[in-house]
Amino acid sequence: MNKELEHSFVELLEKHQNIIHKVCRLYTNNYDAHNDLFQEITIQLWKAYPKFRGDSKFSTWMYRVGLNTAITLYRKSKRSIITQDFDGIEFRMKAEDYDNTEEEQLKTLYKAVHELNDIEKALIFLYLEDKDYREISETMGISEVNARVKMSRIKTKLKTILNP
Repeated sequence: MNKELEHSFVELLEKHQNIIHKVCRLYTNNYDAHNDLFQEITIQLWKAYPKFRGDSKFSTWMYRVGLNTAITLYRKSKRSIITQDFDGIEFRMKAEDYDNTEEEQLKTLYKAVHELNDIEKALIFLYLEDKDYREISETMGISEVNARVKMSRIKTKLKTILNP
């Protein structure tokens, strides 16, 4: 590949790398698995980048490649690998008056989201990223109506999980 293409890819990847980290957080539950998935998504993005036509925003394309890669690996890993939960790890700042309310809410949310299936995880992730249903449907390759119906069912399911 030429240097110009490589440079533009690295620049876009650095700008939007948090998308990959968020996808990794959804589909992994330990540091090593997160790093492995991050690397695999980056490799898949790099392989697919020459074919990126710019029909959609780079970030939308990145979500699609990232989620498809994560879902594929998630389905494979469900057959054999057991990982350690993030719950045992404390994420604390070095402030004396640290309020962990938000941290605890995030842990609770991620615990509930981990109970969803792989497609539901992808949908709720895009929803929480404030993507509209048009962009969710485009990213997931489903109709906008189907995205709305699935999201309604996911919200109901999450309410049941969070408030048994």
